Parts: sequence; C-alpha cells; structure tokens
Amino acid sequence: MEPEHEATAPNLDAGVTPEVTPAEGRSRTISVRALVVLVVVAVVVLAIDQGAKALVVANLPLNEYVPVLGDVLQFFYVTNSGAAFSIGNAYTWIFSILAAAVVVFIVWFARRIRSLGWAVVFGLLLGGVLGNLGDRLFREPGFGVGHVVDFVKIPLLPAIFNLADTAICAAMVVFLVLTIRGIGLDGRRAARQEPSGASDVAADPVAEKTD
Repeated sequence: MEPEHEATAPNLDAGVTPEVTPAEGRSRTISVRALVVLVVVAVVVLAIDQGAKALVVANLPLNEYVPVLGDVLQFFYVTNSGAAFSIGNAYTWIFSILAAAVVVFIVWFARRIRSLGWAVVFGLLLGGVLGNLGDRLFREPGFGVGHVVDFVKIPLLPAIFNLADTAICAAMVVFLVLTIRGIGLDGRRAARQEPSGASDVAADPVAEKTD
C-alpha cells in the first residue's frame, strides 16, 4: 500500500493567482466607493466652513447682531475658546488634543466602512471636526489655543455656532437614522430576531395543546 501524501498549500510563487469570489470583489469595490464618499464629504464641509469663516472675519463686526431673516436667523460674530456653550474656556489645548484624536480615529476606522450612508456620517463628522480644529491650530492667540469662529444665531437655540458644528449635528442625525433602521457598517440591515416562543411554535407546527 502506497503511503498517503500530505496535502500541501497552493504555491503562490509559481504564478498561481488565488481566486477572488464575487462577494469579496463586491466588498472591495464598495469599500473604495465608501472611502471616496467619506473624503469628498469631509473636504466639502471643511471648504465651506473655512470659506464662511473667512468671509465673517473679513466683513462682520465682532460682537454685533446682523439680522439675516429678521428674528429667525441672525449673524453674531464671536470667538470661542471653549467647547459648545463656551464650556471650558481655560482648556482650549485639551479640546485641540481631543479633536486631533477624533480625526486619527476616523482615519483609522474608515477602512471598515462599506456603507455609503455611514461614509456620509463619518465624512460630515471628519469635516466638522477638522473645521474647528483648524481654528484652534491656526487662529489667534496661538497654535493649539486658537479661538473658534462662531457666527450663526437662531433665537430658539441657546448657543451661537458655525457650519462645522452644523455638520457634526447632521452627522449625529444620520447616525440615528441608520441605527434605527438597523443598517450596519457593511450596508446590510440587521435581521430581526424572533421571540424564542414564536420560533419553537414554527419549528413544531403539530405541537400538542395543553389544558
């Protein structure tokens, strides 16, 4: 009886190319598309935010109301050294570090995104964070402690904000919508789990009735 031969792995060096299944190819394609959408959204948000801030700084008086749509929308140019609602004005450098950490996380996490919807979420978030981080890094009074330019005032809201803040809030809204709909990072909708009792009945349609 001849000895059994041990199974050997395919020799990749011999010019044999491993086959790629249609599912794997589709996954890679969607990943690239999602990454492109994320980057485009982030760049657009950053450009609009910084362009609007440049116009505000050049044309609006500091700390003065400028009506836009009567009492519904006003411009009120202020500089903010803290976070939302001017919280933590003495810790601007901490907010700069946190914002930089968020940017690094998004860049690292982006490779896992397959859904275009989630790409929009992280693109809005990245563009908004970069918009405010740019202010903290490059505006007065110095690197890392610069003041963020805020100028949008809606009487119904207690805070004055900018377009970067708006993008971050929009990201949270889309995040909630995707989460409620059960759409994962891969673009697939999570399957609903049936109650255990219902599954047992379905598995045994001729179940005996008890008094």
